[in-house]
Amino acid sequence: MGEVKQIESVEDCASFLEHNSLAVIDFYADWCGPCKMIAPKVKELALANASVKFGKVNVDDAEEVAQKYEVSAMPTFILFKDGKKFDTIVGANEAKLREGVEKLLK
Repeated sequence: MGEVKQIESVEDCASFLEHNSLAVIDFYADWCGPCKMIAPKVKELALANASVKFGKVNVDDAEEVAQKYEVSAMPTFILFKDGKKFDTIVGANEAKLREGVEKLLK
């Protein structure tokens, strides 16, 4: 519970979305300062919202996943409901991310 799952490939991502009806995927890079700043907040959100599953994709290690979802800036959070893209939040904006998770739960 509250774990943020590392997603390594397109197949891994498909499986993650197939098994989790409410999901948030954090597209990040190790060299990205804002990504590092928001990472603890993402973990907090994962702990506080057990019904939403959180995943993360290192865009440098899993370029094909980032390309599939047309991610061009980091961090980018894509919210999914029943495997379909529900919302996209670009940037390390904790308030917007919290708001997105709340909308996802409604």
